[in-house]
Amino acid sequence: MRNAWGLAAAAFVLLVACGRAASQGAEAAQGQTLETRPANTRYAPAFPGQTRAPALPSSSYLVEVVAAGLEKPWAVEPLADGRFLVTEKAGRMRLVSADGALSPPVAGLPAVDPRGQGGLLDVALSPTFAADGLIYWSYAEPREGGNGTTVARGRLVETPGAAPRVEDVRVIFRVTPTYDGNKHYGSRLVFAPDGKLFITDGERSDLATRPQAQQLGSHLGKVMRINPDGSTPADNPFVHTPGALPEIWALGLRNVQGAAIRPGTNQLYTVEHGPRGGDELNRPEAGRNYGWGVISYGLEYSGAPVGQGITAREGMEQPLYYWDPVIAPSGMQFYDGAAFPAWRGDLFIGGMKDRLLVRLKLDGDRVIGEEHLLSDRGKRIRDVRQGPDGYLYVVTDETAGELLRIRPKPGRS
Repeated sequence: MRNAWGLAAAAFVLLVACGRAASQGAEAAQGQTLETRPANTRYAPAFPGQTRAPALPSSSYLVEVVAAGLEKPWAVEPLADGRFLVTEKAGRMRLVSADGALSPPVAGLPAVDPRGQGGLLDVALSPTFAADGLIYWSYAEPREGGNGTTVARGRLVETPGAAPRVEDVRVIFRVTPTYDGNKHYGSRLVFAPDGKLFITDGERSDLATRPQAQQLGSHLGKVMRINPDGSTPADNPFVHTPGALPEIWALGLRNVQGAAIRPGTNQLYTVEHGPRGGDELNRPEAGRNYGWGVISYGLEYSGAPVGQGITAREGMEQPLYYWDPVIAPSGMQFYDGAAFPAWRGDLFIGGMKDRLLVRLKLDGDRVIGEEHLLSDRGKRIRDVRQGPDGYLYVVTDETAGELLRIRPKPGRS
């Protein structure tokens, strides 16, 4: 692993022409479904187009390796000057230069619990980063009696000749209750245009904690909404509900590892892991219940039904879209750049199980087409972000992880 600035990245740069979609369904004509494998369940979708969207025509693009030598990177956050912040699961955060050189680990971060699905997870810039230099990050915090998803912020400081560091570090949010487990931390951080911070959490996977996704006295299995200083917005939906935690925005979620704001709106979209089938795309609205673990389009890993084996119940929201078999979704990004005009408005989602990047075309909230990119690389895609240059940047969840750039072929869009 490279541990200092100035190491040349050119040796790691590859230029790959990618003009095909994923192997399954890549040859399908437009109008045929992209997914052709048998589903795990026999559940019928609630409405046409809720699953197995038509295959989109294959996109034309180039892939470059910006940086190699990352150890299980979890998130990438582009900076305005062409650099990137990247988190590594073991507890390191690095600055990556535009030419791919890795900084020493950022100093001043708190300890993490890296076991299982824990570690140092998401990172996001303050909406006023240019003025205040603040960054926000989520992590599995070791606590007495177990651990839990925690969000901290600090000021990123760079001094010539020294490792970058964070100062004035302060925890602004802790998921409760603490639990002694190692799965389903959620952990995506998304700032809305109004300056509010959305935080996603999982229900910690185990049957013992799953019911808490439906309980307002627990943060588990929820989306939270807070102010940047950690205080609770006065217009949150459960602020005046007795016994409810006031930070809760939406409930009934399994393990949300992807979240993004749709351009031109204040609307949050999320993607969450299902069990065997039932990965879901949702648009969490204030106070709404998204059903886990009462309704699901998946099965338990044992093959048994989830709960009573139902997919709908009054008072619970349907997913906008679901996958069966699963893609194991992670980071997501709405595209609104100029580099790929044909992709404007499309939603990109990292896929870890099938090792690809999913592109969805939406008409309103209806998914009308799907394409799978990067399937030829065979890498688990952990996060995807749009850079200031209009290119897409992804990190691969591998021991020898990479930061990749997706850009147009010359003369193409």
